[in-house]
Amino acid sequence: MKKIFIVTGEYSGDIHASHVVNALRSINPDIEIEGVGGENLKSAGVKLFSDQKKMGAVGLSPSIIFNHFVLGKKVVDYLTKEYKPDLVLLIDYGAFNLSISRFLKKAGIKVFYYIPPQVWASRKWRINTIKKNIDEVLCIFPFEKTLYEKYGIKTHYCGHPLVSQLPQKADKKEFFEKHGLDVNKKLVSIFPGSRKFELKYLMQTFIKSAENLQKKHPDLQFCISHAPNLSDDLYNKFLTKCGCNFKVIKGENQALLSVSDALILASGTVALEACLYQTPMIIAYRGPWLFYLIYLLVRCIKRVSLPNIIADKSIVPELLMADVNVQKISYEIEKLLFNEEYRAKNIQELGDVKSLLSDKNSSQEAAKVIAQALSN
Repeated sequence: MKKIFIVTGEYSGDIHASHVVNALRSINPDIEIEGVGGENLKSAGVKLFSDQKKMGAVGLSPSIIFNHFVLGKKVVDYLTKEYKPDLVLLIDYGAFNLSISRFLKKAGIKVFYYIPPQVWASRKWRINTIKKNIDEVLCIFPFEKTLYEKYGIKTHYCGHPLVSQLPQKADKKEFFEKHGLDVNKKLVSIFPGSRKFELKYLMQTFIKSAENLQKKHPDLQFCISHAPNLSDDLYNKFLTKCGCNFKVIKGENQALLSVSDALILASGTVALEACLYQTPMIIAYRGPWLFYLIYLLVRCIKRVSLPNIIADKSIVPELLMADVNVQKISYEIEKLLFNEEYRAKNIQELGDVKSLLSDKNSSQEAAKVIAQALSN
């Protein structure tokens, strides 16, 4: 029986991994699969070596670095000395996955990387590590295949997983009734991120911006998306402090994205999800200044959000660091909501981005390549 080990680090990677597992099992039901993941991989029948909650933190603090080092050593020791898989599939989470890839390669274990680090956006030197330690890259953007093959890296373009995995738009009337929203009022939804430090740096400003907008436009209503990996207490700490009565919706991200009239987003994959639903949005992102200065040094492109990167032009307004303030957020949201010509153009350009992505079923493509590699 062939054996695979999958390493994910965050909630989105866990979802994508579960789809690959299901596709793999439809090709070969006898594959044994273990991994580092969450509830989605567990539900797909994968035996978890470790829960990804231990990997969800990011940053340069000694405790985070130490925890990642300890877990990385445990994973490598288990794979090289005990489990000895035929193939390891790394998914996203570049810092951790690239750090263990060299030990796996040294041990002679075949290593594939699905949703590889975005070396085209920053830290381009990582491509040398990928070339040295990864047997095949399973990429999700069409321009990535050209980039990796330029460096002599075996690459298969799978298409973006969101194109096939994203649910259809929710029924707006049903969604509004379910959550006690007024179907006659425009809805602005806030997605403050899925990491604790993102809430720390963004949530208060996002809430104040919503309060300012609601004061100026009483016919607006607001929802806050609750990331499933973060505790209720963390959200309540911000909401109690401001005394607002905004709806907080947990576990229905895609539905909320699809029925909103405008969005205030932290940067991330959620921006591409919103783009595929053609929901107008702004990106507002702030963090520690040290991280931002480092980002300025390592970035390869000046755009932040995926819709803008894919389109290679500014479609989605991006507010960074000092620009993340009540006045600028309010101004950009008002333009998206009330300037009809601007809004129509924005929606049309978001639709153009979707057409640039493949209609391939990404997880099935990845599974086919992995199954073929296991049969050789």
